[in-house]
Amino acid sequence: MRTLELTLQEALEICKALSHEHRMEIVRILSEGPLNVNEIADRMELPFSTAAVNIKKLEDAGIISTEIVPGRGSQKVNSKKYDRIIINLTDRGKQEENSFIVELPIGDFVHCDIQPTCGLLSEEGILLVQDDPRSFYEPERKRAQLLWFRSGYVEYHFPNRIPYGTQVEELELSLELCSEAPYHKLDWPSDITCWVNGIEVGTWTSPGDFGGERGFLTPSWWRTMNTQYGLLKSWRINGEGSFIDGVPISPVTVDELAMLDKPYISVRLGVKKNAANVGGINIFGRKFGNYEQDFLMKIKYSPRARS
Repeated sequence: MRTLELTLQEALEICKALSHEHRMEIVRILSEGPLNVNEIADRMELPFSTAAVNIKKLEDAGIISTEIVPGRGSQKVNSKKYDRIIINLTDRGKQEENSFIVELPIGDFVHCDIQPTCGLLSEEGILLVQDDPRSFYEPERKRAQLLWFRSGYVEYHFPNRIPYGTQVEELELSLELCSEAPYHKLDWPSDITCWVNGIEVGTWTSPGDFGGERGFLTPSWWRTMNTQYGLLKSWRINGEGSFIDGVPISPVTVDELAMLDKPYISVRLGVKKNAANVGGINIFGRKFGNYEQDFLMKIKYSPRARS
């Protein structure tokens, strides 16, 4: 999927170019395949000159491209350049003062205990052997863009970049998740738990395993009858306790995690074998699902200890 990602300032000209129903319809039509101006004008029942003016505006904005194709005399053929346009309302590249962000590929786990059904996919195809936990120990696992298992866990070690002599104020963990059902099933609850440095910080009950329509980023070779996308979830631990998407889930505070004690920060995600809802887990990388990110950790700290 070809994606154009823009800041608010960069999006201004794009929004102007798309702010007309004719131009929106041209982009929709070109999603079906390249066409020349005459073909677009006929499809939209517009005069040639009207179609040409609107195509030129889209081309100037960089939304579509035009190339000369030989054959029955040279002709200009128009095609869309992107499948999706993302406008960031905040500047993701801007680093907040006294904070840092680390993003790990989902296949970069260091330890696991996996129970089938299970498997790993790369952007190009199936990795190794499905329903065989041994596949999760192979070096190729690092290429995974989607991984799943029925119960157990995967454990990640994030590099510890907390400056010496500072106090951690907040830890945030974010990634795309859902349950793991045969093929997919919207009503398939699963209790997914997160541990940080060996301490359980909370459990989220995923409502289901989402499929039936393609995820924005999911490759076309992966059939829609299978898992397609998840929900973007955020665990946040600070001085007041632990939260999922802002909802309190446990009294565990950030001080209890002792994040300055080791050169790495351990994060484990999994489904307990004795959970009330043992419905498995799917973990999505930046090339699968609906959100173009891997496993993201953000830490905020203060230059001196809290009094």
